[in-house]
Amino acid sequence: MSVAKEGPKKITTHVLGEMKARGEKISMLTAYDYSMAKIADRAGLDVILVGDSASNVMAGWETTLPITLDHMIYHASSVMRAVGRAMVIADLPFGSYQGNSETAVASAIRMMKESGVDGIKIEGGEEILESVKRILSVGIPVMGHLGLTPQSINKFGTYAVRAKEEREAAKLIRDANLLEEAGVFGLVLEKIPAKLAEKVAGELSIPVIGIGAGGKVDGQVLVIHDMLGITQDFSPKFLRRYHNLNEEISKAVQSYISDVKSGDFPNENEQY
Repeated sequence: MSVAKEGPKKITTHVLGEMKARGEKISMLTAYDYSMAKIADRAGLDVILVGDSASNVMAGWETTLPITLDHMIYHASSVMRAVGRAMVIADLPFGSYQGNSETAVASAIRMMKESGVDGIKIEGGEEILESVKRILSVGIPVMGHLGLTPQSINKFGTYAVRAKEEREAAKLIRDANLLEEAGVFGLVLEKIPAKLAEKVAGELSIPVIGIGAGGKVDGQVLVIHDMLGITQDFSPKFLRRYHNLNEEISKAVQSYISDVKSGDFPNENEQY
C-alpha cells in the first residue's frame, strides 16, 4: 500500500509560538507578487509579509501612505497563490483601521476573505487597542508593529531610530505588553535600540520580529528587494545585501539590447 508523503509543515501562529519556545529563530521577508513569493516559499522562508512597503517598492511612492486596501488585497492574493508552507501576513494600509474599530474590522475581514492570507499586521499600541481587540474578536490573527511605524511618518517627521529616550521606551514596553494581553500572536519592532528590543522579547511570550532592532529578538524581517540589491537608494545600517541583482539585471538587459540591435537574437535555434 502506498503512503502519501507529507509535505513541509505549514507555518501557523501556533508553530511560531513553538519556535520561540525552543529558541529557533524565525525568518521573515516581504513579497508582493506571485513569482517572488514562490521563490521565497520554496527556499524555506517561515513568514512572508505582504507589506505596505509595496507602496514604495512596487509603485514608486515616497511613503507607504498612498497604497489602498484594494491594492493590498491584490498583492496579498497574488502571494497566496504561490505559497504552500510559509505563513502569509498582510499589512492593513493607512486609513483602513485607525480611529474607527468598525472600519478596522471591516478592512480585516475584506483582507482575509478576498486574499486568503493567514493574518494581518497593524501599526501602533494603546491608541489602536480597540481596533486590535475588535479584529481579534472575529477570529482574525493580528500581528502588532511598534517602534518606527512608517504609516506615522508625518507625525514623526523622520525615519530616525525610535524609543531612544526613556519616556518613549517606557511607552513602547507598555504598548507591547498591552498588545500581548489583547491577544496578538506576534510583534514587529522596527528601528529601535537593540537592548530595548531584547528587553521586550524577553518580557513577552509571543514571538518578536526585528527590523533594525538587533539580534536578541526571536526573528528578523527585511524587504526582499532591499536584501537582494534590487533597490539601491536605501542603505540603512541594519540592511545586509545578500546580492546585487540591480547590477546583474542591468547587465542582462544590456546584453539583450545588444543582441537585438546586432541581429544575434533570435538565432536559428530560437525560431520556428
